[in-house]
Order: sequence, then structure tokens, then C-alpha cells
Amino acid sequence: MVESVDVTMVGRERERTALADFVAADGGRALVLRGDAGVGKSALLDHVAALAAGRGHRVLRAAGVEAEAELPFAGLHQFLYPLLPSLDRLDDRHRRVFDVVFGRSEGPPPSVMTLGIAVLDLLALAASHEPLLLVLDDGQWFDTSSTEVCGFVGRRLTGSSVGLVVGLRAEVPSGFDTAALPELPVGGLSERASEHLLDLRNPELDPRTRRLILAEAQGNPLALLELPPHLLRGGRTAGGHSAVPAHTGVPLPQRLQQIYGARIAALSGTVRAELLRGALDGVGAGAAAGHTRGTRYRMRDVDAAAAYGLLDIDPLSGEVAFRHPLVRSAVVQQATPNERRAAHAALAHVHREDVERRAVHLAASTVDPDEQVAAALEAAADSATVRGGSLAAVSWLTRAAELSESHGERSRRLGSAAFVAGLAGLLDRAQQLVRSDAVSGTDESPASVVAAAYGAFYEDGDVRFSRQQVVAAIEGIRDGGTPAPDLGTSSAGDAREPHAGAERDADPDADQPRPTTGDANTHAPHPATTRDTTAHAPHPAASQDRPSHPRDEVLTRLVNLLLAISQYASEAASWERTHALLASLGDRVTAHSRIYEDAWGDVVLRGTGVRERVERALADLRGREPWEITRLCVAAYHVDALGPYRRHLQRVVDREVETGAVASGMTMLHLVMLDQMAAGEWDDAERTGRRGLELTTSHHHALFAHHTRAYLGLLAALRGRTDRARELQAAVEAWARPRGVGFLTQLADAIGTTAALTDGDYEAAYLHAIGITPPGTFTPYAHQAPRTLLDLVEAALHTGRTEQARRHALAARRAGLPAVSPRLALLTYGALAMTATDLAEADAMYRRAETHPAGAAFPFELARIRLAHGVRLRHTRGPGAARPALTLAADAFTRLGTPPWAERARAELRAAGASAPAARAHRAPLTWQERRVAELAASGLTNKEIGARTHLSPRTVSSHLYRVFPKLGITSRAALRDALGRLPEERNP
Repeated sequence: MVESVDVTMVGRERERTALADFVAADGGRALVLRGDAGVGKSALLDHVAALAAGRGHRVLRAAGVEAEAELPFAGLHQFLYPLLPSLDRLDDRHRRVFDVVFGRSEGPPPSVMTLGIAVLDLLALAASHEPLLLVLDDGQWFDTSSTEVCGFVGRRLTGSSVGLVVGLRAEVPSGFDTAALPELPVGGLSERASEHLLDLRNPELDPRTRRLILAEAQGNPLALLELPPHLLRGGRTAGGHSAVPAHTGVPLPQRLQQIYGARIAALSGTVRAELLRGALDGVGAGAAAGHTRGTRYRMRDVDAAAAYGLLDIDPLSGEVAFRHPLVRSAVVQQATPNERRAAHAALAHVHREDVERRAVHLAASTVDPDEQVAAALEAAADSATVRGGSLAAVSWLTRAAELSESHGERSRRLGSAAFVAGLAGLLDRAQQLVRSDAVSGTDESPASVVAAAYGAFYEDGDVRFSRQQVVAAIEGIRDGGTPAPDLGTSSAGDAREPHAGAERDADPDADQPRPTTGDANTHAPHPATTRDTTAHAPHPAASQDRPSHPRDEVLTRLVNLLLAISQYASEAASWERTHALLASLGDRVTAHSRIYEDAWGDVVLRGTGVRERVERALADLRGREPWEITRLCVAAYHVDALGPYRRHLQRVVDREVETGAVASGMTMLHLVMLDQMAAGEWDDAERTGRRGLELTTSHHHALFAHHTRAYLGLLAALRGRTDRARELQAAVEAWARPRGVGFLTQLADAIGTTAALTDGDYEAAYLHAIGITPPGTFTPYAHQAPRTLLDLVEAALHTGRTEQARRHALAARRAGLPAVSPRLALLTYGALAMTATDLAEADAMYRRAETHPAGAAFPFELARIRLAHGVRLRHTRGPGAARPALTLAADAFTRLGTPPWAERARAELRAAGASAPAARAHRAPLTWQERRVAELAASGLTNKEIGARTHLSPRTVSSHLYRVFPKLGITSRAALRDALGRLPEERNP
């Protein structure tokens, strides 16, 4: 065994000083060490760990490995494994988050923010008795989910007793590159330090060889240590000259791998096979490796490799680790393809209870098409999708397609990969997959149509062409024009072990598998290791609506895409053809698709009972794919049942935007914004809309981008920013109308109606409103027709069109709108009250509207009804009777932050003889966090300093202050102290 040398003791004065200062701070900081392979990052991490341990810190170590780079949360589990016993001390909410992430219970995967906050709480708990240092080596190989959480945590350590140090290779891209953590660059040793290290370890070198090694090593400590032994083992030419590999433009890490390769080649085949299995399974390297092997392959009888300086062996525990990640790379590169496949087959058996890792090893062990292996990969992709790993799912589905035995299955899986890629915002990748499917046959497959139409629809807003493609594909499946895939003797749901024979052939001990270092009975579970092959199957409640036949899975995707296209087209004839086509499919259309058909089309014609069906479908969200949740929540919005599910959407949206189905994340942001608008949380709605617009434009989703602009325009109109509203209205209409995107053109008309009402231009409001639907009827499949019921009635009344107003209110009652949704009930009762000529009827309808349970959930609509009621009371029963309703309306408009409507209500109050409250900005109570941020800002701290104290980013601090200023009625930080001092005691959080 080669002795290790503390490289940090030679040179590195600058780095050692920086690390000593870091440790002296006793936590509250994060630091990234970035440098080339072999430059000494691991040695510096060992040094900082030793310094921290010497000061009484608890040190937790982890190391990223390529084998787990696609397994969600695998890296995080390494870090937190020693802290798992402390989970029981957390509150129930945070404990449930970890249970889901680490596979101990089912449930929707948390967002990065939710998980990050839970991790911060766990770390704070662990550091309550002694400072804690987290040390991560080879962070470039951490999986995406873990990297996001570590970056989130690292930015919020200030003020805590927790420190984080990360080592990264400079030449390998990493999620930490955008984590905005402080960096300490690690370069080569100085010339003097290089000479000292070389002389310390190899004083016998002749001057010529010494100069050559120094020149080739270029200050890289690993090269200074490894090149001399290479020569001493016989690396000289026949003429006695040094055989140090000359620098010919080949990067130094690759030349070091060549040196390691020579040592590997000298080992026996049995030892090389053991090293290969360890390397392919991600056995760690260096001191951090001891914390990474809970589910790793255990290498046996490898003393010879340790003697050659390839491995480090702990003399007490016998645990084995590669001496450096470059050794691991060299082992893999040295092996033949057949050797690598045999090793992967053996590892598939070792991990037979881990659906994701097992499938990956099976795929790597297989050359020829194998339906069982393809099915295993498909199951792994399903698992990754549910866990928020759509990016990994695309790769696994693509490989599953390559291993499919029939053209039909290959096409279906490529279509699935393209479908998930499109939802993940990888439209270019989706198109590549579609093209790769097209060359495999002469006919365009239905699965390819899904991806192609998806891109044409969402990227370009082409409702006409995409509809033609989808309808033709559905008719082809219905009429038998597309043969069913040949599933052979198995399917994705086959209970038998895929490719079990290959695993046994590759490993003679397969019936008595080699033990891993700490199996599932002795270690806390890895996120996916302690269950059987159905461990990541969707929860039964989530799978009951899914088609059982693969061909019907493609059909369901086509049906749902057709329904989305029809929704955006928002045209009666198109919808009628869609209904007829779906009717011809009978029970092949799933129950959820039937919900979409009724909710997304015309709630006036088909909405009765939909709310109850949606609520039943959303009763259990565990295990549901993100796009399934999104579609059901869109249906919930159409029947005004979205409120209870907004918190779930907010938890999931960050995950999907970062590592999952970003297109679903875009729609989730739309839904969150709409519910915030409905609830009167207009500041939050505007922030959500801006985030959505940035996301949709950066991913070139033109349809979603204009959809977001439409909602921002509607919000601007509500708030009295009518010039901005009309700018957005014009932009949306100019894009949508030529394309026939009726959903957006109706929204543009709704913006015009709302802006005109806000400005008091009732004639213009009426003209916009009847552009959506004429009075006395509801244009079929015009989704804005019932939503603008009150707008049309109010505009008609103010322009003397009382007959049209009354006819429209009565049409709402005849259509049964109160039974469709609570909001439509509120609007219907309000419209009937406003248009009633009989005072008793008017009073009854106003009472029904103002006492309706949904009133609090829709404060703007309720305030408008109260304003109209107050005006009527002033004219019919005198000022005293009018004041209560007018006061409530004025207060509501003020809280909402719509100055024109608030001033209108105050004018009516003055006409009723009341002293109207002075105009003021939105004065909703400050939340606890807003109050804390405001007080720190009032004390003179900058946003960065506030963020350090509150574990928030400076941008989040700025967002809080953006909300605080209008609530306090101020416009600058200088006014904060006085404004906070004037707050009534009862408003203090």
C-alpha cells in the first residue's frame, strides 16, 4: 500500500490561510474549491476537515460519483445519512419531506425550496451542540436534485453554525457553477513548492529526469507524486533515457490515466474485474469515500491493486477506496466492451431491489434488443418522472427504445421520450427524437405525431396544423391503421426479473450475491434501494386512470393533446368535431380525459357535476405525473375549484422548472397566478406572472408567453394600470388572432372590457364584452363568456341597455351557472340583483350574493356587487341604508389596490353623506417575515446584510420590501422607521 502524503504541508500558504479563516468563523459560510484534476483539491478538503475537527466541529463528508449523477437525491442522502437519527426531532411537516425524498413513504416530491428549508432545519438541529462542517468532494458528479438543494442551503448559512466546502473540477460543468457560492481557485504549486515536494518523495532522481518531471507536472501535485514511481517501475528507454510521456497537447489528467493504465494492465484478470465492478458502481475515491459506500459494490481480494498504488485500504475496517477519481476512470477505459458489459450485468444483480439503478446497469450490459431490459428502463423512467427527474427519464426512455425488439415498441418509446422532452422544455431534443423515429419506418407513428404536434402547438401556436396531425393519428389508431406493438412475452408490467439470465451468466455467484458494504438491513435506505422491483410504481390511486395497453397510452396522449388544442382554438365547430371523435373511441378514452373534455370546453353546456369529478380525481395526488396534476388543476380552474390545490402547485412548480417537466411548470405558474388574482393577492400574482413570462420566453414557448402576457394585462386592468393593460392586450391580439388562438383573443377582449370598466368608459366596455358573447346567450365554447357575465351586465346598465342586461342575467340562471361553480353562482346572483326591477327580488338576490360562502374567495367580485347594492340603496332607501355596503366595498377595493374602483366607492360614500376614508395604498397587514425584513431595513442594513441574517437571498429581501412599501403607504427606505412606529398595535404580527 502506498503511503499517503499530506500535500497541504508543502506550499499552499494562501489556501491554508483562507481555509483557516473559514474554519475560525465556526460556520455560517460556504466555499467552493475549484481546480484541475490532481491539483490537490482533495488534500485541501482533508486539511480543512482536520482543522475543523481540531476545533471541535463535527465533520460530515460526501463525494460525487459519475455512477449516481442521474439518480435523484443520491448525493443528498450521502450528506444527511449520519443525521437521519435526528429526523424524529423535526416537526411533522419537515419529517414527511425527508420520508418522501429518502423513499420511506409515498407522496409528492418536494420543491427545492421546501426541501432546502427542511435541510436547513435539520442542519441547525445537528449544529445546536457543536459546529458542523459539510465537506463535498467531486461536486461536479452530484445529481441535479442534490446540487440544487446544496446550492440553496449554501446561500443561506449565514448566522448559523454550519459550514459547507465543495471541491469541483474546473474542466467539468456542474450545477454548482450557477449556485453563486464564494470560490477559492486552486492552481498548481509554485516552482519552489513543486521542487520541494518532488525532492521530499524522490530524492534519488537524476537532475535530467527531475527537470523533465517538473516541466511535465506543471505544479500538479498528483503528477509530481505519480510520475516518479512510473519511472522507477521500469519506465526508461533502452538508452537509459526517461520514458516520461512527452507533453504533446494531451491534457495532464489523461496522461496520468495512462500511467495508472500501465499499473492496471499488470494486474490479474480477477483483480481487474473486481476493480471494474467497483469503478462502474461508483466506489468512492479518497478520504471522503468512507461515507459513500452504503449501497456500493464491495471489492474483494484487491491487495495487489493497493500495492500498485491504485487503492487505499483502511487498516482497521478494511474498507477500500480508489486512490483518486482518475484511477477509477482509468479502470473503466482500460476494460474491453465485453468486460464492461459483464461487470454491469453483475451489478444489476447486486442492485436487484433498486428499480432505477438496476435498470441502468441492465441497459449497459445489453447489446442486442431485449424487451425485458427495455421494459425495466421504461419503469425506471416512470419512477424518475414521478420523483421530478424528467431529464433522466428522457435518457432512459431513449435507451429503452434502442433495446426494443419490435418497431412498434421502439417507436412508442421514442415517442414517449420525445413527449417527456417536450414537457421538460427540451423542444430541440424532442424534435431530434421525432426525426430518429421517422427514419426507422416509412409511416409517421402516432407517438411521433404527439411530439411533432406538441412542438408546433406550444412553440408556434399552430392550432390548425397540429390539430390536423393529431386527429389523423387518432383516427388511424381507432380504425386499426396502426398495428398494436408486438410485446412478445413480457411487458412493462411483467412480474418476472428482466434479463435475469444475463445477470447470472455474468456473475457465477449470482445465486449468492456478493455483499455490499452495508446492505439495506444495516443502513438507512437510499432513496430507491430498500424496496422491491415495484418500489417506484405509481401509487394505486394515481394509476387507476391510466390505460393498461401501451398503444392506448399513446392514444391517451393524443386525446389530451387534441383537447388542449381545442381549448386554445376555442371554436365551436372544432369542439363539436372533437366530441364526435372522442365519442367514437368509447371507453378507450380515460375518465380523466373525459373530465378535461367537459371542463376545458364549455362549462355552460357541460360543466354540471364537473367540480365534484375534479375533486374526486384530485383527492390523492401521490405518485401522479406532473402533467397529470397540471391538467386536473386546469380543469379545477375552469370550475373555480383551484384554491385548495394551489399550495401543492407552489411546492411542485420549483422542482419541475429546475429538473422536471418545465412546460408543466409553466402552466402551474399560470394556475398559481390565476388563483392569486381570484383571492385578491395581486402583488403576489404580478410576481408570479413576471416569473412565468421570463421562463416562457427563455424557453421559446410563444404560446405560453402570450398566455402569460394576457394574464398580466388582465391584472394591470384590474389595478387601474390601463395603459399597460392595453399594450399587453394589443400584443396578445396581434399574435393570437392570425393564428386562430381563440382562447387568447377572448382574453384580449376581457382585458379591454376590464380596462374600460376601470376607466369608467362603459360604452367601450360593452363593445368589448359583446365581442366575447352577445347579451342573452353564451357563445358556445367561449370560455370567457360566463366569466364576463357581470362585466357585460354592468356595462349594459351604465349605457342604458337595461333590457339587454336583464336578458343576460336571466340567461345565466336558465343555463344553471350557479350549479357549475361558486364564482359563477356569485356572478349570477349579482347580475340578477343588479337587473331586478322588483325591490324585493333585488334585495333577495343581493342578500344571496353577499352571504354566499364563496364571497370571501372572490373579493373583487363581491366588492363590485356591494358597490352596486349601495348605489341602489342610496337611491331607493336613503343614504343611511347605503353606507354599510358602500363602506365594505370601499375598504375591499382599497385593500386590493385598485385606486379607480376605490375612488368610485368613496365618491358614492360621500354622496351618501359619509366621511369617506382618504385614498391610500394597499394596507394589508404585514406578515411576520415582512415585519422582520422591514425592521432590519429601517435599522440601516442593506439587502445583502438582511439576507445574511434571515437566510434569504438579497433578491427575496427586495421582493419583501416591494410588498412592504405600499402596505405602509411609503415609497422609500428612509420612511420605514416612522411608518413602522405608526402601525396600530393590533396590526403587529
